[in-house]
Amino acid sequence: MPSESAKKRQAKKKAAAQSRGKPKAAANSKEEQISNGVEQSLELSSRACTGVLASHPLAKDLKIENFSITFHGVELLKDAKLELNCGRRYGFIGLNGCGKSTMLMAIGKREIPIPEHFDIFHLHGEIEASDKTALQAVMEVDKERHRLEAEAAELAHLGDEASDRLFEVYERLEELDAEKAEVLAAEILHGLGFTKTMQNTCTKDFSGGWRMRIALARALFLKPSVLLLDEPTNHLDLDACVWLEEELKDYKRILVIVSHSQDFLNGVCTNIIHLTQGKLNYYGGNYDSYIKTRSELEENQMKQYNREQDEIKHMVNYIARFGHGSAKLARQAQSKEKVLAKMKAGGLTEKVFRDKTLSFYFPDCGKLPPPVISVQMMSFRYSVDKPYIYKNLDFGLDLDTRVALVGPNGAGKSTLLKLIEGSLTPTDGLIRRHGHLKICRYHQHLQDMLELELSALEFMMKCFTEVKEIEDMRKSIGRYGLTGKQQTCPMANLSDGQRCRVVFAWLAFQTPHLLLLDEPTNHLDMETIDSLAEAINDFEGGLLLVSHDFRLINQVAEEIWVCEKQTITPWKGDIISYKEELKKRVDKEKAKARRAKINQR
Repeated sequence: MPSESAKKRQAKKKAAAQSRGKPKAAANSKEEQISNGVEQSLELSSRACTGVLASHPLAKDLKIENFSITFHGVELLKDAKLELNCGRRYGFIGLNGCGKSTMLMAIGKREIPIPEHFDIFHLHGEIEASDKTALQAVMEVDKERHRLEAEAAELAHLGDEASDRLFEVYERLEELDAEKAEVLAAEILHGLGFTKTMQNTCTKDFSGGWRMRIALARALFLKPSVLLLDEPTNHLDLDACVWLEEELKDYKRILVIVSHSQDFLNGVCTNIIHLTQGKLNYYGGNYDSYIKTRSELEENQMKQYNREQDEIKHMVNYIARFGHGSAKLARQAQSKEKVLAKMKAGGLTEKVFRDKTLSFYFPDCGKLPPPVISVQMMSFRYSVDKPYIYKNLDFGLDLDTRVALVGPNGAGKSTLLKLIEGSLTPTDGLIRRHGHLKICRYHQHLQDMLELELSALEFMMKCFTEVKEIEDMRKSIGRYGLTGKQQTCPMANLSDGQRCRVVFAWLAFQTPHLLLLDEPTNHLDMETIDSLAEAINDFEGGLLLVSHDFRLINQVAEEIWVCEKQTITPWKGDIISYKEELKKRVDKEKAKARRAKINQR
């Protein structure tokens, strides 16, 4: 066995050898630098962060004390403690607008003191549109490789205290080896729904949702020390969600995920961080464990609070009654006064803070005789040179319909919603709609119609001029969790989740008979999703739902339709059994990939 010093020399030599002859990463163009500078200055002007590093500069764990964030003058975090341990996978939860995305952005941009050896990948936007193929964009790791090589060269001079870190850097360099890179990148892209043809397609030819998947694939390929994922499932179908869950549940470094999917957090996370009232509260276990533990803690806290308040009330009454009585009673009153002062000095138990619960509402739409929609031998393709997405579909929908559409990406789930709405026309066949039918389709691009310089109140009053009283509109918007300043500030200052609520308020105000919901849970917190589910279940009209959120589907869908192979097939089980089927497919594909690797050797 070689000695420790020999291993270090070997690591140093390899790092130096790999760095020789490598071209430096190309600098950004002048225009890009100016654009990035403007964007960064705008962010810094609206966000202020402070914090103190409390962990060893070479430690694998990251600890920041007195962590505070102010955003647009609002204090989101105050003297909180951030603790991220290597090998832990954290689910980061909290109400919409509480500051989750802002905190991830602050960590990703190193606005607090984070040691240089932590490489951070913050997934919050899509990959750049360029002439590089999806595969090339994922494998583009020269910058990271150069950084690791330079770090290895520095660590080799530090002696034994840096030996662990040196071996870790050496291991990372092995993972980024060019011979293994293409196979690994192709496997990741395949898991996220990219065919071989798509993997060799330029990134500029993909939509924003697909470029987001490429960015996610690059994050998984790099395996950074700190991986920050902000709603990573938003642009994925159920198949890709199941694959990603299986991929992330073995992540060996630090992983922080903001997600609205309880099912996903249960499958991936070892810990939960709950952001509430400007503090970070930590819980062990997955989301279900968090719910159970938090419930028990709050129950005990409330018992302690009530007990203390009863004691305080009793002592205050005693002091008021007997403080000026006989000498004996006065001494007892003084004694109780001292006990009361001691209790207050030691800190009283706080009353349990309950998250605000919303009550979404879809108004009564009235009755229409079935079928409200009749699809008759309908076929569709986007053009004559494109393959058919659907052939000879024949079904009906009425106001009792509660259907979730599932199936692989590209199978035509969103296309079917557009056909039913009428924004697409069938290539063959007919879609008949009731003459009085009112349809509303929710989709991710509806946020683009919001005039962000206006407030939510101004926008709604502009859209619905028949409402004359501002207070009436305030009440309507308030149903969707926007109150006080959130109604009157520019919508540009609202979080994505809060803007989604404005869109739902806008939709509901139109009193639809049929809701077509295409990924309605994107950017919503779990409390809001639960409220949405309750509103759907109370809704008297019909529902056609496309969602990657297994829990929402389980709450509201009475039927599951699988869109695949140019047709629609009812699934015989529930959504949980469908997920189990997807897991079996993922396991089968991974086993096949492992066998292929063995055969190549």
